[in-house]
Amino acid sequence: MAAAAACRSPLVWLFALVTALFFFSWYLLLDSAAGPAAARRPNQWLRLGGGGRRSGPGRKCDPAEALLRVFMYDLPPEFHFGLLDWKPPGFGGGVWPDIRDGVPDYPGGLNLQHSIEYWLTLDLLASEQGAPTPCAVARVRHAADADVVFVPFFASLSFNRHSRVVPPARDSEDRALQRRLLEFLAARPEWRRTGGRDHVVLAHHPNGMLDARYRFWPCVFVLCDFGRYPPSVANLDKDVIAPYRHLVANFANDTAGYDDRPTLLYFQGAIYRKDGGFIRQELYYLLKDEKDVHFSFGSVAGNGIEQATQGMRSSKFCLNIADDMEGHCSEGAVYPAED
Repeated sequence: MAAAAACRSPLVWLFALVTALFFFSWYLLLDSAAGPAAARRPNQWLRLGGGGRRSGPGRKCDPAEALLRVFMYDLPPEFHFGLLDWKPPGFGGGVWPDIRDGVPDYPGGLNLQHSIEYWLTLDLLASEQGAPTPCAVARVRHAADADVVFVPFFASLSFNRHSRVVPPARDSEDRALQRRLLEFLAARPEWRRTGGRDHVVLAHHPNGMLDARYRFWPCVFVLCDFGRYPPSVANLDKDVIAPYRHLVANFANDTAGYDDRPTLLYFQGAIYRKDGGFIRQELYYLLKDEKDVHFSFGSVAGNGIEQATQGMRSSKFCLNIADDMEGHCSEGAVYPAED
């Protein structure tokens, strides 16, 4: 088992590199605070930087020039864009939207933090459909030509929208989708050939793929952290940690000086975490009464994002506990150990 993991490590690091390039270019060229409206403008979100050769309108990516070649399952829409209420046009319209004409809206708020499944799937579709994209990754139609096999299940969105049991059902739609996904994969020769070792599964929300994750232990996971996974299921030897999508806009055209900012250190967010959060609790008790320090509870409800935006922009430093606020403060972020 250790030998198999060692052989696969270069492929994992290659996938991690391509994912990092994707996110770097995404953050540079998208307004971090832009909600789903950014996705409504056809092709705008696809103008990314990165490796490979950029495709033009109507020009598909050449897999031979891509850094990573990916075989993506044609899963039924219920696993991906159907969760966004998208339906194939007409009879036999296929399982994917034509993103050259626009893409289905993604819900805003905290949903955006765990939207990597959506963006990576769109990037793969763009490589094949001829929408503008950097071609760092290209979709191929035969698994034998691929470096990895991509499972396009929007697990985070499924959890956010369908994790509650709706009577008279005895189980949630999220769990039912996970079961149907396992059944789909078990019947596929691509899965049976490797047991899933070359498959990429995205479960960026900590509670995404909650039941099926234990069956996917051989796969390459793309996660936000390892906090709710045993090491036998997810670990640094085979998996990739991807960042959150920022909810607060980058501070562009900042002209205020260091001494013009009244707050020394700023944090506003969840203090008492459902899984403990011991470090941030201790920091709260240590810092809440200190001069020029703002450390308080906050959420996205009401105008929470706007309040946090103004607070960070009037602060010299931000306390970046969850590593999702970089680029929004005057001088930078202070990084304590994560919870």
